Amino acid sequence: MANENKYRDTAAAILPLVGGAQNVTSVAHCMTRLRLGLHDRSLVQDEQLKALPGVMGVVEDDTYQIVLGPGTVARVTPEFETLVEEERDAAPATAASGNGDGPAGDPVTADALAAQGAALRAERKAKNSTPFKLFLRRIANIFVPLIPALIGCGIIAGLNGLLVNLGWLPGITPALAAMASGFMALIAVFVGYNTAQEFGGTPILGGAVAAIIVYAGVANVEAFGQSLSPGQGGVLGALGAAWLGVQIEKWCRRWVPVSVDVLVTPTLTVLLAGLATLFGLMFLAGEISTQIGEGANWLLSNGGAGAGLILGGLFLPLVMLGLHQALIPIHTTLIEQQGYTVLLPILAMAGAGQVGAAIAVYLRLNRNTSIRTTIKSALWPGFLGVGEPLIYGVSLPLGRPFITACTGGALGGAFIGFFNQLGTDVGSTAIGPSGWALFPLLDGDHGLGRTVAIYAGGLLVGYVGGFIATYYFGFTKTMLTELNAAPASAESAAVATGAPAGGDAAPAKQSATAGASAR
Repeated sequence: MANENKYRDTAAAILPLVGGAQNVTSVAHCMTRLRLGLHDRSLVQDEQLKALPGVMGVVEDDTYQIVLGPGTVARVTPEFETLVEEERDAAPATAASGNGDGPAGDPVTADALAAQGAALRAERKAKNSTPFKLFLRRIANIFVPLIPALIGCGIIAGLNGLLVNLGWLPGITPALAAMASGFMALIAVFVGYNTAQEFGGTPILGGAVAAIIVYAGVANVEAFGQSLSPGQGGVLGALGAAWLGVQIEKWCRRWVPVSVDVLVTPTLTVLLAGLATLFGLMFLAGEISTQIGEGANWLLSNGGAGAGLILGGLFLPLVMLGLHQALIPIHTTLIEQQGYTVLLPILAMAGAGQVGAAIAVYLRLNRNTSIRTTIKSALWPGFLGVGEPLIYGVSLPLGRPFITACTGGALGGAFIGFFNQLGTDVGSTAIGPSGWALFPLLDGDHGLGRTVAIYAGGLLVGYVGGFIATYYFGFTKTMLTELNAAPASAESAAVATGAPAGGDAAPAKQSATAGASAR
C-alpha cells in the first residue's frame, strides 16, 4: 500500500506542474519516460518538475517526456491517467501557469547547464521536424510498445537456455521455451495492430491482415514460383501489409455507402491487403529481411573493430538527430531471424562512454558542487542504461565532454566488434535496456560465459575510454577556471558552458526542458 501511495503521490505532484488535467491531451509511457501530449507547453513548470523526487530529467520532443526510470514509469503512468480523469470529471480547473524560469544572474550550476541543454534541445527540435524524421518517429511508435514483451520473453529465453545447458529442471524447460517463443511467433500480429493504429486505421484489421503472414497455411500458397513459408517477411512484411490495409480502409470509408460500410469495408480491407501480402509483400519483405540479417553479420564479421568503432561512436549523435529510430525494425528483424541482435551491445557502449565522461567531469570540476551533485544523482541510472540525465544535464551543454563521451563509446564498440570479427557473436535477445540492465538479455553463439565476459569488457573499455578522453581533453583551461570559479552572472555562465561547443551560447535564463536536476 505504501508503494502504491508513493506512485500516486508522484503522479499527483507532476499533474499541476504540467498545467493540470485540462492541459493534457494524451498519456503514454515507454521504458523510462512518461510521455505527455500538451495543449500549451508554456504552462509547464520545468524547474519545479525537475526538482521532484524520482524525476531524473525532462525531455521535449514531439511529446513532453518526464524521465522516471524503468519500472517506476509503468507504475506512475496509470496513477497519472486516473488523476487526470478524476480532475476532469470533478471540476475542470484552470491550468496552472508559470514557466519555471530561474532568476537571472545564476552561477554555473546544474540549473545553468540544464538551460544550456534546453537551448540545444530546442535548436535540435527545430531542425528535427522533417518528413523523414517524423516518419521515423511513427515507426518508433509502432515498435516501442512491444519492448516490454521483448524484454520479458528475452529474459525467460535466457533463463531457459541456461537451464538447458546445465541439464536442470528438464520438465520445466519446455514450458519456459513456450513462454519465450509464443510472443515472437506472433509478433507480426502485434506489429500489424500497432501500425494500423499509428496510421489512422482500425487496429484489429491491421492485426488481421498481418496475421496472414504467420498462418501455417501459407505454406500451400505459391508466389514467384515457390511456396511461401509461415513468417516469411516477418515484422517488415507485417508493417507493410497493415499500412496497405489502412490505405484501403480509408479509401473504402470515402466511397462505400454508410449503409453497407460495416460489411464491405472490413471485407475489402482484409481481402485486397491480404492478396497483396500473399502475392507480393511476403516475398519482397522476406528478401529485405534476409539482406538485413546477412548485411549486419557481414559488417561485423569483416568490419570488426572498425565497424564497432563507427557504430559505438556515432550512436549518441544519432540519438540527438532522432535517426536511431530507424534501427528499431532492424533490431527486431535480427531478433526474429537469429534470436538476438548483434548491433545493440555495440550501440550500448555509447552509454558506457557517457558514464566514464561524467566521472571525469565530476573529478575535474572539484569546486562546482551543483554540477557534482547532478552527476551523483544521475550516475547510477547511467550505469543501468538511463542516460538522459547525464546527456542533457551534463555532457551535451558542456560541449567537449559530449564529444569525448562519444570517444569512449567508439572504443567500447571497437572492442566488441573485434571479437565479432574473430567469430564470437555478442547479441541481445531484446531491445530497450543497455548498460548493466542488458546482462540478463545477452546471448551469442559461443556460450553465455564468453558473451557476458566480452560485453563486460566492452563496458569497461567504454568507461575507461570516456574517462581518459574527458579528463585530459574535455576541458580547456578557460573552461576549468570559469566552471570551478562559478561566475556570478548568467551571461558568463552561458559563455562558460557554450564555449566548448564552438558557437554562441544560448541565454541561461531559458527554462530547462532537457536537463537533469541537482537533486
